[in-house]
Amino acid sequence: MRPIVDVAADLGLGEDDLDLYGRHKAKLTADALERLQSRPQGDLVLVTGMTPTTAGEGKTTTAIGLTQALRTSGASAAVALREPSMGPVFGIKGGGTGGGGSQILPADDINLHFTGDLHAVTAANNLLAAAIDNSLFHGNQLGLDPRRITWRRCIDMNDRALRGAVIGMGGTTDGIPREEAFDITPASEVMAILSVASDLDDLHRRLGDVIVGYTASTPIQPIICRDLQVDSAMTVLLKEAIRPNLVQTGEGGPAFVHGGPFANIALGCNSITATRAALGSADITVTEAGFGSDLGAEKFFNVVSRIGEFEPQAAVIVATARAIKRHGGRPARDLEVEDLAALEAGLPNLDAHIDNVQQHGVIPIVAVNQFPSDTQAELDAVRSHCHQRGVRAAIANPYGGGEACVDLAIQVREALSAERPGFQRLYDLDDSLKSKIESVARQVYGAETVTYLRRAELTLRRAQRLGQQAWPVCIAKTQYSLSDDPARLGRPTEHEFTVRDVRPSAGAGFVVIISGEIMTMPGLPRSPAATQFDHNAETHTG
Repeated sequence: MRPIVDVAADLGLGEDDLDLYGRHKAKLTADALERLQSRPQGDLVLVTGMTPTTAGEGKTTTAIGLTQALRTSGASAAVALREPSMGPVFGIKGGGTGGGGSQILPADDINLHFTGDLHAVTAANNLLAAAIDNSLFHGNQLGLDPRRITWRRCIDMNDRALRGAVIGMGGTTDGIPREEAFDITPASEVMAILSVASDLDDLHRRLGDVIVGYTASTPIQPIICRDLQVDSAMTVLLKEAIRPNLVQTGEGGPAFVHGGPFANIALGCNSITATRAALGSADITVTEAGFGSDLGAEKFFNVVSRIGEFEPQAAVIVATARAIKRHGGRPARDLEVEDLAALEAGLPNLDAHIDNVQQHGVIPIVAVNQFPSDTQAELDAVRSHCHQRGVRAAIANPYGGGEACVDLAIQVREALSAERPGFQRLYDLDDSLKSKIESVARQVYGAETVTYLRRAELTLRRAQRLGQQAWPVCIAKTQYSLSDDPARLGRPTEHEFTVRDVRPSAGAGFVVIISGEIMTMPGLPRSPAATQFDHNAETHTG
C-alpha cells in the first residue's frame, strides 16, 4: 500500500488536510472537504445491478475494478463506496471491500472497526434511546405514549435474539418495563442522516428533527429528538464520523469510503459528502448503489441525487450468466452447467433493469462479470442480447484487477462522451405520497395494482396531516425480486404491490414505505464467517 499522504497528494491535498489513522487511512479535514466540493465537478458513474441471487453479482468488485481500469487508461478517476457493516462481515458476506485484484485497502481495517464511524452511529442512536426511557422514568413530561415509541436501539452485529425484547424488568429504580427491539446499525436513521447531511450544522438540524414516537392525546402529535434535548450531544458524538474517509484501491488509486445504509430498507448509497469530494477530485467518479436498480439505483436517482444536487451521467448494470440462468429457472445448486435456454428465459430480468436506467435518462452499460464456470457461448449470448437492444456491454473480470476491466472502461468512457438523453426523475415532490409510491411500483417494479393495508392508509393520512407529503419516498422491500414477493424471479408483471406501513424518517428527509416482511436485524447462518477468522493470519477477510 502507498502511504495515504501520497494518495492524497494525487488529489492536490497535503498532510494538513488529513487526520491520519495510521499510515493508510485518513479522514478529510473540514477545510479540505470544502475545497474539494467547491472545485468543478466531474462525471458521475453509478454501479448498480440486476436482481441479486445467491449466485452473486459482484457490484463492489466491479466498481473498484472499473475505477482501476479507468486510471490505467489515463483517466482521472476515483471511487466512492459505503462502509461495510460488521454484522454481515461476521455472518454470510464475509467482507465488503471487493475481492481479488479489485479491493479497497486496508481491507481488514475497513471491514472491522475502520475509523469508528459505525461505532459513533451506534452510540448516538442509543443515546437517544436512553434519553427516551429516562424521560419516561422521570415523569414523562412530554406525554410520550410508551406504546407509540418508534425509536429503537441498534448494534452493528447480526443478532436475531434482539429482534424483540423486553426492557426495564428490574426493580422500581430500573426503568419502565416495555417492549423494545434492536436494528442493525446500518438500518438506523442516524446512519441515513449521516449519509445525507452536508455539514455539522445540517447534521445537528436533522438529528433534532428525528421522530421518536407519538403522544397518547388525540390527535396524536410527534415527539422529536429536539424535545429530549440530546440532539447536540448526538452531534458531538458524530462530529468526526461526518467527515469522509480516504483509503486506496489495490492499485493505489484514491477511494472515498463513508456511510453505509442498507438498500432494502434505506438509501443504500455512500455519503453525499464523500461523493461530492470524489466529484471534485477526479474527472470520473464511480459510486455504487446496493442491490438491483429497483432498490439502490431508484433511490439514488429519486432521493439521493435530489438531496446531493448531482446527476449521474451513466450507470453500469452488473450481471452474471449465473444470475441470469437463476432468473430463468435453473436451480441455484446447478448453475455451473451451460444452459442457454435458462439464460434466454432469464434475460427479461436484465431487461427490466436496463429499462429502469433508461427511463431515468441515464445511459446504461451492462458489465457481464465473468465467473470461471461461464462458457463463451453464455457470455456471447448476454452481450449479443444487449447489442440487439442498442445497449453497450462488456465482458469484465474485476477479480483480475483493472487490466481485466479495460473493455468495460472503454465502454464507460464512450458513454460519457456520447449525447446524453437528459436526467429525469419518476415523480415531482409536489405529487401525493400515493402517486409517488405508485409511480415507482408500476414503472420500476412492473406492478399492475398497488393496495394499501389499513395501517398504511392510517399512517399515510397521518403523514399528510404532519406535513410530510412533499418528501420523497424510500421503499423498503425484498431485494430478491422486482416484486414484493422474494419467490417471484425473472420479470414479474401484472402483480399486486402491497403497502403495509408508512414510517417517516424526518431527520433524513424521506418517508419509508414498507412492503412485505422487511427484517432490520439479520441473524447469523449455521456456519457464520466469524468461525473462519484467524488472529495469526496476515489477512483475515477476503
